[in-house]
Amino acid sequence: MQTGTSRHLRRHTSSKRDRLVYAKLTSMDTPDDNQQQVPDAGAASSRRSFTEEREHAAGAPDPVDDVEQGVRQQMRDISEVAAVEVIVTSAVHLMSAAAVKCGLAQEDDAEQLKDLDEARKLITALAGFVTAAAPEIGSQHAGPLRDGLRSLQLAFREASIIPDPPGQGPGEKYTGPVN
Repeated sequence: MQTGTSRHLRRHTSSKRDRLVYAKLTSMDTPDDNQQQVPDAGAASSRRSFTEEREHAAGAPDPVDDVEQGVRQQMRDISEVAAVEVIVTSAVHLMSAAAVKCGLAQEDDAEQLKDLDEARKLITALAGFVTAAAPEIGSQHAGPLRDGLRSLQLAFREASIIPDPPGQGPGEKYTGPVN
């Protein structure tokens, strides 16, 4: 059950910064949970007052701020990429992984990397992904993805010792039987 205060806070935490502050505040330890330990004679205390913290921060850059700035930069970079590019790139990653698991890698140890159980999962995920994304990305992008998917399904069928019945191969519940 929500308390009045938590409902009030949740209602007023609309910006990302506010949500981060809310998360920090609600996850902080209480003084009872975070007892200060007696430091060794030569060791400095890891707990500081707010004033000491500001003075410490003024002297050296805060690594948390650097990480946060890096994350913000990555979010800005991602925001500039079109959704079609993200979808196609994700599909290509699935295809690449499935190809390796089907034993189609270029390396000498391609046969050792073959894992048809994993390939089946990747191909099925790719089939569902491409089928769901096709109306959104258009035929100029979906066509090559479907061709790659079909090639993977045929490569799986060829690599499999026990062939699946028509319509039962990886991803065929989304694409229909592949011949």
